[in-house]
Amino acid sequence: MTIDELLSHATQHKSSPMREFVVPKDWSQGRTVYGGISTAMLYVAAKSYVDDERKIRSLSTNFVGPLVFDAPFNITVEEVRVGSNVSQLQARAVQNGKYCVVVQACFAKARQSKTGKENTDVHDMPKPDKPKFIPQIPKVTPKFLKHFDLSIHSGALPFTGKKSSHYHGWMRFKKPPQSITEAHIIAMIDTWPPTLIQQLRWPAPASTISWNLEFIYPHRSLSPGDWFAYKEETRQAADGYGHTEATVWDAYGEVIALSRQTIAVFD
Repeated sequence: MTIDELLSHATQHKSSPMREFVVPKDWSQGRTVYGGISTAMLYVAAKSYVDDERKIRSLSTNFVGPLVFDAPFNITVEEVRVGSNVSQLQARAVQNGKYCVVVQACFAKARQSKTGKENTDVHDMPKPDKPKFIPQIPKVTPKFLKHFDLSIHSGALPFTGKKSSHYHGWMRFKKPPQSITEAHIIAMIDTWPPTLIQQLRWPAPASTISWNLEFIYPHRSLSPGDWFAYKEETRQAADGYGHTEATVWDAYGEVIALSRQTIAVFD
C-alpha cells in the first residue's frame, strides 16, 4: 500500500470510527509498524475532527507498546477540549485491547497579533543529486525505508562504532505522493535511525519512547518530489537513553518543523 492509501483510510475516521486498519509488512520496522506511519495515521484521524482553519501546531507521540504489522487495529479519537481558537485531541492505536501508540494533537487557527519573530535558522548542506545511505539488505535494513530516499551529509552509518551522535542530511519520498501535507512530513521525519546506534559496533534494538513535533507557519507550498533538509543532534545520552533535537527545512531553506525524541537503546 502507498502512503496515500494508508492516510486516506485514516482520514475517514470521523465518518467511520469503528473501521479496522492493517499496515502491511513493507511499512514495518523490525516486528512493529514504522513509527512515522502509525503517527501520521493517528494525526489524520484526529484532523478529521477539526476544520481546515485549525492547523497542527504540536504533536506529542508516545510509543506505548508494539503495534504489529499485518494485524488489525483500531483508532480511537477523543476531543479533549475544543475552544474558540484551539482544539486539543487525543488519538490512540489499539490492538488486541491494548494501547500501542498514543498521540496528543494541538490544532489552532491563526490570529491577529502584535508579536512576531522570524525563524532565521539556516543550514549549509548542498542539495544531493541522488540518495546516499543504507542499501536495502534483507533482514538488516528496515523494510519501510524502501519508501524513502535519504542522503547523509554528516554522521555515520548505524553500527559502525563511530563516536559521532548526530545526523545531518536530506530526505524525500522515493515515489512522490499526490501532494505533501503535514501527514507526509510526519511520516518522513521519523525515517532517520536513532543517532546513538552509530556508536555501536554490532546491531542492537533501539526504539523511540516519545516524540514531540512542532510545525511552523506560515510556509510556502511544498512539492511532492522535494528534498527536505534535516539536522539532528543528541543533547544528552546515558543509562541506555538518549535525548535528541532536530530541525527540518523545506526546499527553499525555510524551517517548517522542530522535532524532539527520547530514545531507548538496548545494547
